[in-house]
Amino acid sequence: MSALADLFARCRAEERAAFVPFLVAGDPDLDATERLLLALARAGADAIEIGVPFSDPIADGPVIQAASERALAGGVTLARILARVAHLRGRLGVPLVLFSYANPILALGAERFAEQAAASGIDAVLVVDLPPEEAAEELGPRLAERGVDRIFLLAPTSGRERIDRVAKAGSGFVYFVSRAGVTGEREALAAELPRQLAAVRRRVGLPVVVGFGISTPEQVAAAAGLADGVVVGSALVRLAHDCRDEPDPVALVEERARQLAAATRREKARGPLLGRWRRGRSGARSG
Repeated sequence: MSALADLFARCRAEERAAFVPFLVAGDPDLDATERLLLALARAGADAIEIGVPFSDPIADGPVIQAASERALAGGVTLARILARVAHLRGRLGVPLVLFSYANPILALGAERFAEQAAASGIDAVLVVDLPPEEAAEELGPRLAERGVDRIFLLAPTSGRERIDRVAKAGSGFVYFVSRAGVTGEREALAAELPRQLAAVRRRVGLPVVVGFGISTPEQVAAAAGLADGVVVGSALVRLAHDCRDEPDPVALVEERARQLAAATRREKARGPLLGRWRRGRSGARSG
C-alpha cells in the first residue's frame, strides 16, 4: 500500500477528510521552506504539497505567482528542491506531493526526474499542464516503476470521458479544482461544488481531494464534508510572506495551519451556507 493509500484509509477510519497544505518551495529560500514544512507537519498536515516555482504558472493566481518569482530570483531549481526534500524527508512523517509544471521536469529529463523524485522520498507527482495522455508516454510509467503516485487534475468543466481517463491513469488521489480559473483565496466556495464532487466520486475509484479557493477554517469544514481531502495553498503562502518580519513567522503559520487542520476533524459548522453543502454530503460518497 502506498503512503497516500494508507493515509486515506486512516482518514476514512477516523471519519474525516485529510488536510493537505501547499507551499512554494524556495519562497523566500529553501531554509525557510524547511522550517515551514516541519511546522505544517507539527500542525497536523496529513500530506503536504510542495510547489516547484515556474516562470509562467498559468494555473496560479497572483499570490503563488509572486512566490514563484521570489523563489526563482533566489536561484531555486527543481534539483535543489529534491535534494532538500531528501535531506528533510525522515523528519516530516507525512506523504509529500510534488506540484510542478512540465518544463522543469522536461529540462531535468523524465528518467532522471523520476529517479531523483523517488530517491528523495517524494510520494506523488502532480504536473499541472501534463494531461494523462501525454504523461502515459514517458513520465507516468517511469514514476509507476518506482512506486510514485501520479496525480491528475479535474475541473468543473471536465466531462465523463475526461474523468474516466484521469481515473484510469492516476493513482493516490484525484485533485478536483473547486472552480474554473486560477488559484487564490475566495469569499465563498462555488454553489455547484457538492453536485460536481458527487458526480466525480461516482465515476472514480480514487480518493478525491478538492482545492483552489479554499482559505478559511469554515471553508475547509464545508469542503471536508464533501471530499476525501482539502488543499489550502494561497492563504498559507500569503501568510508566510506577510508575516516574514514578525518575531516568529513560522509559529504564526503553524498556528493557522493547526486551525485549518482542526476544521477537517470537528463537527461541521452550521449556518445557511455550510448547511447547504452538508445536505449534499450523502450523495457525495461513493463506495
